[in-house]
Amino acid sequence: MAQEPQNQTEQNTAPIFSIEKLYIHDASIEVPNAPAIFTERTTPQISVELGNAAEQIQDGIFNVSIKVTVTAKIEDKTAFLVEVNQSGIFAIRNVPQENMEPILAVACPNILFPYAREAVSDMVTRAGFMPVLLNPINFEALYLQQQQQAAQAAGAPN
Repeated sequence: MAQEPQNQTEQNTAPIFSIEKLYIHDASIEVPNAPAIFTERTTPQISVELGNAAEQIQDGIFNVSIKVTVTAKIEDKTAFLVEVNQSGIFAIRNVPQENMEPILAVACPNILFPYAREAVSDMVTRAGFMPVLLNPINFEALYLQQQQQAAQAAGAPN
């Protein structure tokens, strides 16, 4: 019987990472130059903007969001503009503080991105355009780049 409390203690201190809920927080598509834009035969130029954010909503419970904005232009006319804010609620407990930021900035966005990618493609197709398939994103490289930029900014004289 002495083993059980020890196992219980080990279970209470084991790292926990679980997906509680995945959801689209916000999504929109605009086709400002319809219907004339559908007569264009030129392939649109696609630009993609990406951002992510995380907030603690309860003890050990975090809401992480990635916002993807895709703009397609033909010359100076916007063919479409899609914004998807894909979010997830994650339970993260018993993780050392120094590991929290990489989990929230890398691991969680890696889980969310395929859902955002699918939503963008679906919305663009439903708007009457060829699907837009977003390339995979290396969130670890983005995180390391942001860390490097922050370190350089902190070391730069004012």
